[in-house]
Amino acid sequence: MPVRTFDPKQTVFIAGGIPIGGFADGTFIAVERTNDMFTKVSGADGIVSRAKNNDLSGSITITLAQTSPSNDVLTGFALADEHTNNGVIPLSVSDLSGRTNFVSAFGWVRKMPNADFGKEITDREWVFDCADLDWFMGGNADAE
Repeated sequence: MPVRTFDPKQTVFIAGGIPIGGFADGTFIAVERTNDMFTKVSGADGIVSRAKNNDLSGSITITLAQTSPSNDVLTGFALADEHTNNGVIPLSVSDLSGRTNFVSAFGWVRKMPNADFGKEITDREWVFDCADLDWFMGGNADAE
């Protein structure tokens, strides 16, 4: 019987060439395309047609602990974009324990994350918009 292993520590997010770390507990990376690949239309006679959507844009959301030094890096990208319009960067997500990869040559911080402070460590949710989002949803290899 095969055994497949996912290792969260082997999931890598790179923003502008810089590895980002200090992820929060729980779901720490979420990737989403903006639109469906096709739009389906059913006619009165039951004939189904579809229209291809060529919009490959999407978003990547990462959740960092408030204590992560990567918050400084991402704030730098966001402020550079806000002040100079020069914050479009390449982004990538790779599952090194498997075969899943997401890449965007043109990504940017949508907005600064909300900041909560309390008795415990809180999360910082960073959302990146992507003009192009190449997608390969793979599995994880069998243990040998």
